[in-house]
Amino acid sequence: MRILIIEDELDLANALARGLRQQGYAVDIAVDGARGWELGEVNDYDLLILDLNLPELDGLEVCSRLRASKPNLLVLILSARSRLSDKVTGLDVGADDYLTKPFHFEELVARVRALLRRDLRTREPILQVGDLKLDAATHTAWQGRRRLKLSRKEFGILDYLMRHPEEVISQEELIEHIWGEDVNLFTSSVRVHVHSLRRELGDSAKQPRYIETVVGQGYRLLTPGEDDR
Repeated sequence: MRILIIEDELDLANALARGLRQQGYAVDIAVDGARGWELGEVNDYDLLILDLNLPELDGLEVCSRLRASKPNLLVLILSARSRLSDKVTGLDVGADDYLTKPFHFEELVARVRALLRRDLRTREPILQVGDLKLDAATHTAWQGRRRLKLSRKEFGILDYLMRHPEEVISQEELIEHIWGEDVNLFTSSVRVHVHSLRRELGDSAKQPRYIETVVGQGYRLLTPGEDDR
């Protein structure tokens, strides 16, 4: 799951990003409304955490614009504007939830989980490719009847590959959607996590049944029968 934080208090934005990354989310940050709107337009995010008192472009305007162009984007407003009229206005322009500052991080994470859970159940709770099944809402995956034991990053990789079966997915794309934009593109993290995911699946890079390495391009999730060609 990929989250965009638009918050002009850099220390707060960085603290939120660190905490959410520890929860397994990929997080990008923008410190002004114009940059945040630009990132929201260009990239595919699952959820936006949005301050309202922003330089360059007001948070309500950002919310209104992104709601118009990205109707499936979940929006959680996080603002010091605490009047009832402010909350009503924020929800009316398209926000899905509204949390006032100061706040407890645990409550923010719970609201993020609730929004994503509700959205996943509405869209496609169970993914299936061959004998692999994945439920993003409950963060569980199975190989046949066996429940897989996956780290957050391994789960994220499998989730993304299962949403794009037969497509070649580059390391850069996996980093962007699972780690976030601030990760070094030359890191070996993707290779290490793909290796451990393969091990859990009983798979082999030399004779893949599930995840094929496309040399110089990335990885591809094989659909049933492809490995027998």
